Amino acid sequence: MYLLIVQWSLRAAASQEVNYVNLEEVNELPKPVKRYFHLVLKDGMPIINRAFVSQIGGFRIKPEMKNWSKMQAEQYFSSNPRAFIWSSTISIIPGIYISVCDSYINGKGRMKGKFLSLFTLFDAQNQRELDEGAMQRYLAEAVWFPTALLPSQGVTWTALNDHKAEAAITDSDITASLEFEFNEKGEIVSIYTPSRYREVSGKYELTPWKGRLSRYISTNDYLIPQEVEVEWHLKDRVYPYWKASLQEIRYD
Repeated sequence: MYLLIVQWSLRAAASQEVNYVNLEEVNELPKPVKRYFHLVLKDGMPIINRAFVSQIGGFRIKPEMKNWSKMQAEQYFSSNPRAFIWSSTISIIPGIYISVCDSYINGKGRMKGKFLSLFTLFDAQNQRELDEGAMQRYLAEAVWFPTALLPSQGVTWTALNDHKAEAAITDSDITASLEFEFNEKGEIVSIYTPSRYREVSGKYELTPWKGRLSRYISTNDYLIPQEVEVEWHLKDRVYPYWKASLQEIRYD
């Protein structure tokens, strides 16, 4: 019931105003960013207010795990106001699963997990570290509704080199930033930050984090990555912990 209420409120709060892409606004951006927007967008396309994606993939709960647990998820996004809700089922063994709901609404992050959808395992909220991490997640996943990355949507781009640029957004009183890496075609191939909060034994530690994007597809003429894998860079190892393939995506 909680999930349905949150989904309804997210949809109700999303802007109904229809605006359109004008690529003139990207002409003064760093070259790799300008090339990206000219690749994935076209003049006159609608600015995306809401998006829905479904995903299948895998999750690794601990760094020492070798095998991936199967994951299925659905996610709703609003670009104005910025928000998302991600609802997933992660199979531990056949017939045994946990459900995880991760959200960013009204400038606040929340992560809730249940065993067999019945027993609460964790419910993290009202923590600034969680809010900032959720903002970074929103910024990274905006590649699935790329008009949200335009300067007119509140994103500031700063050149780092010929293939990298930093994107930053401010929401409520928090600013989040990430480094985007582009290939020669203009596709975003990775997203990185040296400092994202990772929960460790009930506390948060700043840890390098990276997402890898691949297999760009056209959906409603927007070009987006279908495959993604994310990882923590720990002191002694790289820890890939989440991977997904988009199965469905809808915009309105």
